[in-house]
Parts: sequence; structure tokens; C-alpha cells
Amino acid sequence: MSVTLADIEAAAGRLAGHAVTTPLIESLALNERLGARVLIKPETLQRVGAFKFRGAYNRLSQLSEAERRRGVVAFSSGNHAQGVALAAKLLGVPALIVMPSDAPKVKLDATRGYGAEIRLFDRLTEDRAAIAAEVAAERGATVVPSYDDPHIIAGQGTLGLELARQADALGASLDLVISPLGGGGLMSGVSTAIRALSPATQFVGVEPAGYDDTLQSLRAGRRITLKPSARTLCDALESPAPGELTFPILQRNLADVAVVDDAEVAEALRYAFSALKLVVEPGGAAGLAALLAGKVAAAGKTVGLVLSGGNVDPDLFARVIRNEPLA
Repeated sequence: MSVTLADIEAAAGRLAGHAVTTPLIESLALNERLGARVLIKPETLQRVGAFKFRGAYNRLSQLSEAERRRGVVAFSSGNHAQGVALAAKLLGVPALIVMPSDAPKVKLDATRGYGAEIRLFDRLTEDRAAIAAEVAAERGATVVPSYDDPHIIAGQGTLGLELARQADALGASLDLVISPLGGGGLMSGVSTAIRALSPATQFVGVEPAGYDDTLQSLRAGRRITLKPSARTLCDALESPAPGELTFPILQRNLADVAVVDDAEVAEALRYAFSALKLVVEPGGAAGLAALLAGKVAAAGKTVGLVLSGGNVDPDLFARVIRNEPLA
């Protein structure tokens, strides 16, 4: 099932008054460093501190009354969990979230704080999707995927709709849009919206080293599932494969995929904090990391940069800012 600009505009209507229209900001220091004009979309300022609220609210708001009573189940390392939990609270829907036991404490606490029930699992030995399906079957609940759902993709696409219109209001023509890339829901929605409004704009996704499943899938011409042997600082981007729905969209819309390592991501967090005065989580800073590391050619271009979330563990963030060893 494809997602269209009309779907994204309808999602924007549902989100009006509920989601934050995050600003588009510029940094003279970043522009000068890169020799580009960078228009930054800080979804760190979104409800739950990440873009995920957009898709979650769009999905849950379309449940029938009977479906709302039976509740929803989601699985997530953190940001989708919080998005679903808050959307469920606002709509009066019971929610159970399947989360890894090693998820950042800040994300676990926030999800509980929104009133959701949490079921922890071991990401090395248990299958979160299977657990969610089992719970859904027991309760008659609706599973809310984190990215492979047309309503989720359309909701995330509202970020792109805003970015395009805000850039246009500034008299800026977007040459390039850069966004973190996990399962592909965000980039699928954003690229669909912006491509419809600005056909010449190119799109670059950014994945963490060891989790470059979309890059490998694009090269192979089919979805590749990775079996990573190590973690990445970008816990929000630890997807083993692009989605069934998102991959064809990414095939059509992406010009390239850049890959960043933990050291480059850590440097981006420090730069965002010191120069942009923004607290960004590792996964949310992947695009900035690629720009700072010179992995995306930006000189002379107008670039839309998505900072997708800011839910970083305080202890980890402190170590990164102090440039201490993370291992």
C-alpha cells in the first residue's frame, strides 16, 4: 500500500492541535563550517521528544471505538513506545509496550509515565514481534508497528510537509534533505511529502555502522536482514532490515545512504550541544554526524536536516559531552 501526499495532508489535519509544529532553525556557525545553508528541523522539541508521536497519534486516532476499547500493543526501544503511550493516553486507549530490558532508563521511565503497561524482553534471546503478537491475540488488541504501516508513515510525513512549507516561507529551495534511517518510516514519509512539493530535492538517509541494512538492501535490490554482532550508540536506529512497505519507497526516493560510526555520532552530539544549544540523542544526530564528517556533499547547497529526537540517557550524554570513553 503506497502513501500519498493526500494521506500526509490528512494526517496533518488529525495532528493539528495535538503535535507540535517544530520550528526550522539556522546556525551561522554550522553554515560557515559546511559552506552550505542548513535548515534544521529539531524534532527534539516534539511531544515525547521525538518525531514518533506524529505517526503514533495518526494511527491510533483512526481506531474504531471497539478497537480503542481492546487497546493497542507496540514494540520499541524507546521513542515509538513513548509516542504510542502518549497518543493512547490522549485518546483513552489502553496500551502495552514491549521494550528491551536494556532500553535507556529515560525512555523506560517516560513510557511508564504516560501510563502504558510495559513488558520487558531480552533482545538477544527473545523476539519482540512474537511477544507483541501473542499479547495482541490474547487481548484482541491492535498491534501498532513502529514504521511498517501506512498510517505511521503518513504521520511521520507531516514533518516533511512542515519542512517544505517552512523552507518555502523562507524563500529557500531545498537541494537536499538528510535524515536518520532506521526502519525507514520517517524517511519514507518525509521524502514522499517533500518530493511531491519539490521534485528536484534529493534525499540522503544516514545509518549507523553495523546497521547499514538499507544501504546493503539498496545495493542488492532486495531487502537484506542483518545479524549485527555489536550494539551502536544509536539505539533508536538498530533496525535489522528496512520494512516491507518502506523499502520500495526508499528505493524510489533515496539518492544515497551515508554510514556513520559511534565516534562521529558522539562528535555530533557535542557539536549540537555547544554550537546549536540542542540536546540530541545519538540516533537523532546521525544526519548531523554525516554532515560534520564530510560524508554528505553539502557545499553550496540548501540542506534540510532532521534532528529526529532528543531522548538520550543523561549519564551517557554527560560522558559524551566530557569526551570520555564510552566502552
